[in-house]
Amino acid sequence: MDEQEFLQGRVYGADHDDAAPRPGRRYAELVGGPLDGLLLDVTDADGADGPREVALPTELGAFGAGGRALYGPVDGGAGRGRFVWRGDTP
Repeated sequence: MDEQEFLQGRVYGADHDDAAPRPGRRYAELVGGPLDGLLLDVTDADGADGPREVALPTELGAFGAGGRALYGPVDGGAGRGRFVWRGDTP
């Protein structure tokens, strides 16, 4: 199993031993970039449509440890269920 297969369907930021989605929570799929395939929990995000853009800490991006991957919702709202990669930042 490669790294991409390992990440598919797991929740970003969850404990590696228990990274499955939880009932009653709302998730957006991360599409593209270093976190492709992970799910982002947007249940408690501000606003009816959730966050407009997120900067997620990751060692997998272009800037390594301390870097962040930028993702934003498709069509402007998290309710659609997908956040597309917009690039990396230090």
